Amino acid sequence: MKISYDSRGKDPLFTGSIYLFLLAALVCLLGPFIYVVSSSFATEHEILNRGFFLFPKEWTIEAYGYLLSNDNFLTSFNNSVVITVCGTAINIVLTSLMAYGLSKTWLKGRRVLNFMVLFTMIFSGGIIPTYLVIRELGLINSYWALYLNSAIAPFNLIVMRSFFQTIPSELEEAARIDGCSELRLFWRIIIPLSMPSIATFTLFYAVFNWNTYFYAILFINNSADWPLQVYLRQMLVVSSSGMEEQAGAFQYTPAVKMAAVIITALPLLVVYPFLQKHFNKGMMLGSVKG
Repeated sequence: MKISYDSRGKDPLFTGSIYLFLLAALVCLLGPFIYVVSSSFATEHEILNRGFFLFPKEWTIEAYGYLLSNDNFLTSFNNSVVITVCGTAINIVLTSLMAYGLSKTWLKGRRVLNFMVLFTMIFSGGIIPTYLVIRELGLINSYWALYLNSAIAPFNLIVMRSFFQTIPSELEEAARIDGCSELRLFWRIIIPLSMPSIATFTLFYAVFNWNTYFYAILFINNSADWPLQVYLRQMLVVSSSGMEEQAGAFQYTPAVKMAAVIITALPLLVVYPFLQKHFNKGMMLGSVKG
């Protein structure tokens, strides 16, 4: 069987199959997303009677107005913003500092520390020991329980350490000769050169903190301090269990649920395009050297 190639040496049939597969995947991904968006602008009657649809017959923003008028939702949204901003800042600072230190071959005890980091990727302390430690530290009902418990992700640390190892040591030696301290060298030279990697892991940590759920329900008992993901879960539980009060209470209609999903996903959808150009570059630069 003879295989034909175009002028660039590529098989048209293989290339066409790839595009066809990607198109099918795109349709599978966009279908549910378009349905969620459309349902958030539809009336409750239309959602219950039409079933699946891509475009509502009657457009309305009542679900968004109804949702944004709920103080509990706004409070949980604000909580998620605080957790994401503060948590991501702590994650990036601690991860970059530790990764930079472990990237130095002259650091005493480097092998032991690297082994300890790798060990935590394979074995975790467990839920009960983690809870007991957080409780003994007096961090229950505190956001510090979320910040410190997930301050450094081992995988992110290892990749960022590998990225720091790719930076020429001559740059650091020249800075030290000019009298630059280690901390100033890190902030003035290493960090600007590492922006692709830092932007990539900022996105990783931001997504993790924004979607935090399990540790929030484990360590945060006060409902006024719950992040948005816990509130959405409670919305589903209350709605499905029939616990809603009919008079003067917030009604979690299907359109309101869809609107809550859209508002929850919107911040990450807005931020991602600004970090996308750094994403692939940061991952590749941090993975070429072990």
